[in-house]
Amino acid sequence: MKSNTRAVTAMAAAVLCAAALAGCSGSDSASEAAREEAPAEAAASASMSMSASPSAMPSELEGKVNAKDLAPYGKILVNGRERTLYLFAADKTKESTCTGDCAKVWRPVLVTGAVEPKAGTGGVKQSLLSTVTRTDNTKQVTYNGHPLYTYKADQMPGDARGQDLTEFGAKWYVVDTEGKKVTTLPPSPSTSPSGSMSPSGSMSPSAGMSAAPSPSASY
Repeated sequence: MKSNTRAVTAMAAAVLCAAALAGCSGSDSASEAAREEAPAEAAASASMSMSASPSAMPSELEGKVNAKDLAPYGKILVNGRERTLYLFAADKTKESTCTGDCAKVWRPVLVTGAVEPKAGTGGVKQSLLSTVTRTDNTKQVTYNGHPLYTYKADQMPGDARGQDLTEFGAKWYVVDTEGKKVTTLPPSPSTSPSGSMSPSGSMSPSAGMSAAPSPSASY
């Protein structure tokens, strides 16, 4: 009788031990899976954070206005990322009249907090730079009294697809270093939508056109 009791006890202990080992193994597997998923979750979180603010301007570029030569317009204003800047003919004062859907296409050049616009290279005049408070309480950069904008369709530095366009009730123009609109008409479209044909038969981008689209960026 005692022998049977000892056998049952031994079997019970073996079952408990096996269960404990299985539990430990499962716990280790779960921990390992969690460790493997953590980097993926962190990457996804970072991606979402970046996509949530695609127009964020690095602090050293925020509010900076440069000037660059762009044929056939001469020297025109660009932002810190060298994206072409425009004025809106409907803005008769320094107050912006481009709001709502207009501001989604023609993006106001903004500064945040205590940041002030600053003249960069190319002959930009600090004395002509200022800001105006928009109806949504954001601060928009102005030059010679003109609120400044970037154009959503401009995808790369050197694009000026908004020049002489009439949208949202008035014309849009690139701006020279004196703060005046440039009325030069854009080049005539080439026979090919992506650029002009060189003598060698290879494609080269036309003025104001980008060779390859990339995500637009602005501030």
